[in-house]
Amino acid sequence: MNKLPLLLALLLAFGARAEDGYRLWLRYDRIANTRLLQEYRNTIVSFQLDAGSPVLTAAREELLAGLDGLLDRHTDQTPAATGPIPEGCLAIGTPVSSAAIRDLHLEQRLAGLGKEGYIIASVTDKGHHGIAIAANTDIGILYGVFHFLRLLQTQQDIRQLDIVSAPANRYRLLDHWDNLNRSVERGYAGISIWNWHALPLYLDRRYTDYARANASIGINGTVLNNVNANAILLTKEWLIKVAALANVFRPYGIKVYLSVKFSSPMELGGLKTADPLDPAVQQWWKQKADEIYSYIPDFGGFLVKANSEGQPGPQNYGRTHVEGANMLADALAPHAGIVMWRAFVYSETTEDRAKQAYDEFRPLDGKFRDNVLLQVKNGPIDFQPREPFSPLFGAMPGTPLMMEFQLTQEYLGQGTHLVYLAPLFAECLDADTYAKGKGSTVNRIVNGTLQGYSLPGGPTGMAAVSNIGNDRNWCGHPFAQANWYAFGRLAWGSANATHPLSPAQIADEWVRQTFTNDPAFVDTVTEMMLSSREITVDYMTPMGLHHIMGYGHHYGPAPWFDKGSRADWNPVYYHRADSAGIGFDRTAAGSNALSQYAPEAARQWEDPSTCPEQWLLWFHHVSWTQRLSSGKTLWDELCYKYYNGVYSVSRMQTTWKAMSKYIDPERWNQVRMLLAIQVNEAVWWRNACLLYFQTFSKMPIPAEYERPDHDLDYYEGLKFPYAPGNGAR
Repeated sequence: MNKLPLLLALLLAFGARAEDGYRLWLRYDRIANTRLLQEYRNTIVSFQLDAGSPVLTAAREELLAGLDGLLDRHTDQTPAATGPIPEGCLAIGTPVSSAAIRDLHLEQRLAGLGKEGYIIASVTDKGHHGIAIAANTDIGILYGVFHFLRLLQTQQDIRQLDIVSAPANRYRLLDHWDNLNRSVERGYAGISIWNWHALPLYLDRRYTDYARANASIGINGTVLNNVNANAILLTKEWLIKVAALANVFRPYGIKVYLSVKFSSPMELGGLKTADPLDPAVQQWWKQKADEIYSYIPDFGGFLVKANSEGQPGPQNYGRTHVEGANMLADALAPHAGIVMWRAFVYSETTEDRAKQAYDEFRPLDGKFRDNVLLQVKNGPIDFQPREPFSPLFGAMPGTPLMMEFQLTQEYLGQGTHLVYLAPLFAECLDADTYAKGKGSTVNRIVNGTLQGYSLPGGPTGMAAVSNIGNDRNWCGHPFAQANWYAFGRLAWGSANATHPLSPAQIADEWVRQTFTNDPAFVDTVTEMMLSSREITVDYMTPMGLHHIMGYGHHYGPAPWFDKGSRADWNPVYYHRADSAGIGFDRTAAGSNALSQYAPEAARQWEDPSTCPEQWLLWFHHVSWTQRLSSGKTLWDELCYKYYNGVYSVSRMQTTWKAMSKYIDPERWNQVRMLLAIQVNEAVWWRNACLLYFQTFSKMPIPAEYERPDHDLDYYEGLKFPYAPGNGAR
């Protein structure tokens, strides 16, 4: 019995359920604009793409699905013979694989684009007009094909193309906090998509579509398991399962990585220690690396969480992070693997949790092996709605720093709130560290341009904690898909672009591909998305407040909680409200966390009278009666922020209700219901926080605002024993 061609399988998978969100942004539906449809048909008459490798086969099948769906016709393939490109031909390939591309003499333009970059250009060959998609390697071709299809999906002018793109970051990864029992730590979109029990023989179609979606936005790696790792994943039985996934992902340019447990030599190898300087431990890891690569020749490497939140690490044996990371790096180096060593460390003895990562890692700068990247969260605490950039960015010029963002909305309303995170990502990446003077942005540190790394190909990377589960639409909330998409586009960036994509441009792209190109919908919904993160900050943690969420599950407000076994597991540790005021003093008079930043960066925050108010309570303990730039007291401004946040969510709800005529009823109704939850929970956040903080301020909520509908005892009494994503392993 013949297998269905991949194209037919794609169409069957996509057509099984109309608009349930499964297709993500890869919706190749017929272009509704008839004028543009005809223009595209006239411009793209045929294509040349020889499928000589699994990667080129994937590119060809994607191109066929895209052109046939978008143009609503079968597009012929022209034999790639030597000679001029036929009129209206889309010529695709490398100078090695395609005679047509070779004849265009694009080698010089391709020279600086590395293995993943590509060119999309309008060309004229002996009087014939066509379009070329050229790259140095097959994977560059795949990325170029996805970019070209995106141009059609978003209805761009393709008559005069001259696009040159190469990634600004070498490693662009999703980190899955997925456990082997299919629970997902901080997951809000169902259980894990990895059906470990059925692997390796059962390969869900979803794995291929996952790879397609990632490749379409330039993601080239995936860490399959939780950073709170289980050592069993390194046994033969499980490595065979990992290899099966690697085989599915390989044609889409995606390498697999594993989170590893530092104590694995003891748990699996029977050793009495996991001391990284012990020769037997070193030998165990070298043999394990050899075994992994025997199953997965292109295995990417290890992600490690060590000596944090109870996870074992080198400090258990009196060793440093350098000694632990370098031991693993030496085991992987013969295979060109990397170690991503997380800088997320904190202990209950530290004076200020925001300071510990810097204190531990800054002295280690320049001591890590060349194949070690230090993976640093965007802020110094833990994926808060708003944080200043981590002071490690700019403090370790001799160490590649890999950005870690969080897509899953652990602290941002979880699975029910519409929060577009690209503005948060951009706020961090655009922040100036002043490490080498003005213009030393976090982005330039991450992508290596500040250090002078050669691009593309330097030891650079971005990772994001995945928000993907087995929900039919992948991410639970339809708009959560936009955060996956935005991360991929920002992580790719472009080594050749003067100005990287803005959050607005990314939102515009995603809306057009995911819903419709109708300007009335695109403009309105893009604006709503761009404001959503600031709205969320207003009703959750305005003016620099942070980590006041519910204990453990982090669902909803609990600024009163003080029963945690460690001081820094309690919200009261972070807001420090008392009768005198509120906020965490991180100036020289307090924890002096400001001293970890370059003087020029610290200067913008050190004076409470000039500190931008979005950071005020992060860096200062401020009197309730202090007058702010608005003329209001701090208390009245805090009330305004919370009430304005609720008002703004209600406005989002009204905006969405007017969008029903533009898109399918299934997704419109799903978002409508989720926005209703978000409005209710924004009110909950506002009331609970203000009633609690009022016990210290002793000041009234201004008369123009509606009264909370419950008292503080009611909110403090709410319990959520089965809140999702709470770390079951």
